[in-house]
Amino acid sequence: MNRETFLKSSAALALGSVAISCRSENTTVTENKKKKAAFKWKMVTTWPPNFPVLGEGCALFAQWVNEMSNREMEIKIYGSGELIPALECFDAVSAGAAELASGAAYYWSGKNEAFPFFTTIPFGMNAQQMNAWLYAGGGHELWKEAYAKYNLVPFPAGNTGMQMAGWFNKEINTLSDFAGLKMRIPGLGGNVIAKAGATPVLSSGSEIYTNLERGVIDATEWIGPYHDYLMGFHKIAKYYYAPGWHETGSVLELIINKKAFDNLPLHLQTILESAAARFNVWCLSTFEAKNNEYLIKLVEEEKVDVRSFSTEVLDGLRNFSAQTIEELGNKNVENQKIFRSYMEFMEGIRNWSTFSEKLYYKDISKTK
Repeated sequence: MNRETFLKSSAALALGSVAISCRSENTTVTENKKKKAAFKWKMVTTWPPNFPVLGEGCALFAQWVNEMSNREMEIKIYGSGELIPALECFDAVSAGAAELASGAAYYWSGKNEAFPFFTTIPFGMNAQQMNAWLYAGGGHELWKEAYAKYNLVPFPAGNTGMQMAGWFNKEINTLSDFAGLKMRIPGLGGNVIAKAGATPVLSSGSEIYTNLERGVIDATEWIGPYHDYLMGFHKIAKYYYAPGWHETGSVLELIINKKAFDNLPLHLQTILESAAARFNVWCLSTFEAKNNEYLIKLVEEEKVDVRSFSTEVLDGLRNFSAQTIEELGNKNVENQKIFRSYMEFMEGIRNWSTFSEKLYYKDISKTK
């Protein structure tokens, strides 16, 4: 065989191989698209259908799981009220009525008063520090231990980051200005403002605007600039206060029925855990980007009066918070175990932050 014939033959063989490879790859893709999921799960959420960031994140989570599992697992999402009410998600997944849910641990404080530690506590750790405690400081192990008795496996799956203190129709210049104030605020934050003389009010997100507009409440917290703008609070409230002392880095959760999770092949268990971690990063990143964008819109376009609580107000709320958390932490042995782990980790990581980010931001402030 001469050189010319050899090269022609080689080229033909190569082209043939590529064609076979392409046909094989295209066939595989087509087959995968037609492939029926071996595991079809229901996911209930505490968020309204298609709720910005949180509901959207659930849809992305389901997509990631489906793609990573090569379509072996399919998750159908139900917003709050579509299958079950929002605050029944914990019980529904525990009983196996749905395989998994998206929510926040402090919603279930009626089950265990220590659960808020896995979401946030007033004057607690920020998002980065919460991730450190959960992933590397023993917090996730305590969380799994606490949920195991309810037939549940929890994973961190989202974080709102630092929230705003809320919208007020009266000025808060001193701690005494909380006296007689009616404020929509859930969880331990409500316990704290009660010590300051305010009346915490619980209401669903769909009721907040009307209640504030009609004077049923004098103030409300929600999340941050992005969601607050979408709710339209700037149209009916005079003052927008910071910082969100009551929710400094709220962890969102993915809870999975333990029996269903244990019955999965190991690779699907790993995929669920990995997708939850991806959700965790995506959610916080989106909140940070959107809140920056919409704070600018609120100030520059809507002329919102954004204010900061005085040192007196924050010191008073911090003292009441310490009392509230101490009372909670001493209620039973399980509470004490979680309380000690959280508080010791927070003390240590705050010590580190004085030599890292706090020092850095303090230096930056001098240059402005």
